[in-house]
Amino acid sequence: MHSVSLAQPSTSIRPFTPDPVTPGPASLRRSAEALETAFLAEMLKSAGFGTEASTGEAEQPFGSFMADAYAEALMARGGMGLASHIERSLAMRQTEYGQ
Repeated sequence: MHSVSLAQPSTSIRPFTPDPVTPGPASLRRSAEALETAFLAEMLKSAGFGTEASTGEAEQPFGSFMADAYAEALMARGGMGLASHIERSLAMRQTEYGQ
């Protein structure tokens, strides 16, 4: 029988800890717009866009894609203005928590 020796880990190897990354203004804006787009898509789905009554029986499985496309089209034309409020809120939290 062979004996197995377990080597002790080197003390020079430390676990990886990533540096905190502070999102820039462009990143905050993209996040805010993505959240508004998702919100609009859910509101459209709740209003009946993408249901069998609005699309027809054969298209019903793809109805959520239609609501998502409408939400993206609304955002391309300026959305409802929620993204600006969300962006300001994210920036305030970032400043508040020192990130």
